[in-house]
Amino acid sequence: MSGGAGAEVIRDDRGRRVREHDRYGEAVTTVTWAADGRLAGAAVRLPDRGWLAIEPRTAHDPRWGASDLLRLGPDALTHCAAIDWARVDIIPTLAEPARLPPGAGTAVLNLVAALAADQGRGPLAYQGPYPTEQLFLALLESFRWESERAPRDPLAAFMAGHLQWSPAPHARAFARSGVYVQSRASIDKLAWRGRAYYRADWQGVERHAALRVHEVGGRVHGSLWALGAPLEGHLVLAADGAVLAAVLPAPDDEPTRALAPAVAAGLAAVLVARSAPPLAQSLRAVAAGLTFEWAPLTGDLAVLAGDRAQLSLRLRRALAARVAGTTIRAEQVRLGFAALAELAHALGDALRARAQARLAAATPAAQAEALGAGRTPAGAAAGAWEIGVAVESLLEDAGQLLA
Repeated sequence: MSGGAGAEVIRDDRGRRVREHDRYGEAVTTVTWAADGRLAGAAVRLPDRGWLAIEPRTAHDPRWGASDLLRLGPDALTHCAAIDWARVDIIPTLAEPARLPPGAGTAVLNLVAALAADQGRGPLAYQGPYPTEQLFLALLESFRWESERAPRDPLAAFMAGHLQWSPAPHARAFARSGVYVQSRASIDKLAWRGRAYYRADWQGVERHAALRVHEVGGRVHGSLWALGAPLEGHLVLAADGAVLAAVLPAPDDEPTRALAPAVAAGLAAVLVARSAPPLAQSLRAVAAGLTFEWAPLTGDLAVLAGDRAQLSLRLRRALAARVAGTTIRAEQVRLGFAALAELAHALGDALRARAQARLAAATPAAQAEALGAGRTPAGAAAGAWEIGVAVESLLEDAGQLLA
């Protein structure tokens, strides 16, 4: 038996991994080997306590052929390119990542990394058709990137196919309090009540996270983070991963307040600038159909619910306090840009999903027009102007709040 951070790996008489327990004795991974040495099946526990099953070579994809099916209970969710689990030599391509529940793709990649490490394999390459930022961030959790020449931008190098990945699997623990703890040399990720908290630094790559893992006084905290500091404290753990506290603050007793139209327009402009050009028109249309408002949120910077985009009143007050704390105009403007960017990031995935659905439902002609669209100097200039006006509006609102 072997393991780290309190984990226990159980092996068969051939030294192969067959089961993994966390520090609490709970099973987190099961692996079954066939008589001929191939993988017969495996299952990985997810942060929400469900189990994702892997059924080798029971699916087929026209793009790459034989595939391993990923199943949640009776439901087949998606599949990945089949690999030789007994002799791992590639990072598999996942067909439809969006169909997996949170943390599922990472759990599968961690099993790939763990088996590759057991077998002394690596570094591995990813040669699939989707070298996305989402996959890059997921790989950072279970591998370490390598390159013959240290790239200035590891993400760009990954997208260009210039990185390889050495297995560096993490240990997982499922506390009785419902907190999921993921660690390697340190605690890097937490999950609780459907929220995932990340450390900001991953092998020199900064990961933007509104829900952040950080240390204070020798303890590990999971906090809602904004403007470079904790906005709300949610989780407290000892350095060894023991959960000491898990609680959300009480909601503010404050009514909702309409967001200035200029700020809503600026949020849309930031999202357009950060998204693929074909989504621009759909993003603006989706945003135009929403009511934007400051609201007494707990646990989130922003949420999209029905036709309402709600933004944290706590962030509004924090921005006002920070702006009032400096007389340097450049710093005030920087804070305004930072707040707008963080709100756009918090809404981004949900708004992009709606924009993608809207584009998918459009006519073939409209889709072709969108796919052929690109960024223009005039469009970029208009977006920059909207963002600047939004920042000025945010700063004016901050001044009025403390007046």
